[in-house]
Amino acid sequence: MNLKSLVKDTAIYGLSSIVGRFLNYLLVILHTHVIPAESGGYGIVSNLYAYTALFFALLTFGMETTLFRYGSKPGVDDRMVYSNALRMVGGVGIAFLAVVFLLLRPISGALGYAAHPEYVGMFALITVQDAFQAVMFSRLRQLKRPIRFVALKFAFIIPSILLNLFIFLAMPRIPSLRGIFEYFNYGVGLIFLANLVCTTLVSLLFIPEIRGIAYGFDKGLARQMLGYAWPLLILSLVGVLNQVADKILLPKLMPGEEGMVQLGIYGACVKVAMIMALLTQAFRYAYEPIVFADNKDKNSPATLADGTKYFIIFTLLAFLAVMIYLPILQHFIGGDYREGLGVIPIVMMAEIFMGVYFNLSFWYKLTDQNWWGAIISTISVAVMIGINVLFVPKIGYWACAWGGFAGYGIAMLISYFLGQKKYPIHYNLKAIGLFVLIAGAMFAVYWFWLRTLPAWLQMTLGTLMLGVYGLAAWKEIKTTKAI
Repeated sequence: MNLKSLVKDTAIYGLSSIVGRFLNYLLVILHTHVIPAESGGYGIVSNLYAYTALFFALLTFGMETTLFRYGSKPGVDDRMVYSNALRMVGGVGIAFLAVVFLLLRPISGALGYAAHPEYVGMFALITVQDAFQAVMFSRLRQLKRPIRFVALKFAFIIPSILLNLFIFLAMPRIPSLRGIFEYFNYGVGLIFLANLVCTTLVSLLFIPEIRGIAYGFDKGLARQMLGYAWPLLILSLVGVLNQVADKILLPKLMPGEEGMVQLGIYGACVKVAMIMALLTQAFRYAYEPIVFADNKDKNSPATLADGTKYFIIFTLLAFLAVMIYLPILQHFIGGDYREGLGVIPIVMMAEIFMGVYFNLSFWYKLTDQNWWGAIISTISVAVMIGINVLFVPKIGYWACAWGGFAGYGIAMLISYFLGQKKYPIHYNLKAIGLFVLIAGAMFAVYWFWLRTLPAWLQMTLGTLMLGVYGLAAWKEIKTTKAI
């Protein structure tokens, strides 16, 4: 495996994610300093974006991975695969919009937004466009066009930042606009409007890629693609439930204002921990096409083993860095949200488990046994939901954090042991175990000693620890001649 190629592609594809997430962190500062925690407004943001993630998985129904799988098959026209994917995702999206807008008020009432049905309508439009764009972004990755990929991502990011700055810095100070700002839950509803405007802008910029829909539609190929994709749909749905079910369930398990307040605190603190999801996403953008391409040369087992090892090494480094520099990072959220900072290490470890599970999941994707992924993820989400249902009424958002930790941890372990039977891969468990041990020891030093020290001393000594870990990681890379 060429680590230089993987790092290069990860850096390019990850640029938009890194910058976008960083700017979103800055928006969290803006949002959590303007939206009072006790209003529950940030809970609304977390709740509705959770529903969006769930329906996004439903509306894409595995077509991103299916595009890579069938687009790389010998004798299959990748343009027809792309056209099929666009038509199927677009058709489902139009049907979804028709249902939502015909039943807008009943649906809004069921979700708890009877007073603001426009929130649900905006999110329906956003989600359908995001799903359609996902196919086109996947096509850009497949064609190895990272520059256009990044440019289109920034076409959303920059206007979104500018609109949010206007909403939260200018509108409250303009008397004629302040009433609108307050009506929409202190700007919460206007966050959604800004998202819709920017998403629509990107859709317009995608017109050259949309023209690929004119290539045609192959019914036989479409049936094959759907046969491959339906287990991925289940896998994606339960995978997303692992990520967002806590944000959907918490207000229902703890009804009233307190539920939304707790969700707002939890959602804000999770943003700090999302650097791990950022790294996983950037890694995935570069890694997934490499795996399916390498499969043609039957080199995937070595690719998977190396990729998993490097993923674990680098995400553990990121985990330690976030912990050590938390005295700075905590200022990314407003002061009345910081009572939830204790969940950050739990959520970050859950994200690492999820990333490792993603790496391990290729054994069933490459052998066309995606139904195993659906089974594993269903077990995982059942564990997570069970923990939430049992413990959210007792310990609030802490149950959400531990539910994700347990759910992803179980998925990771099951996938590893099953994968070793179905598609054996010789992972370097000795090296992986060594770095887990080093990171665990360093975290123990941080938790039981460093965090009791003054912030400047904590970060100074912590930086030295990171240097030691970094040297060990570099030595491992050089030893295996990956670069």
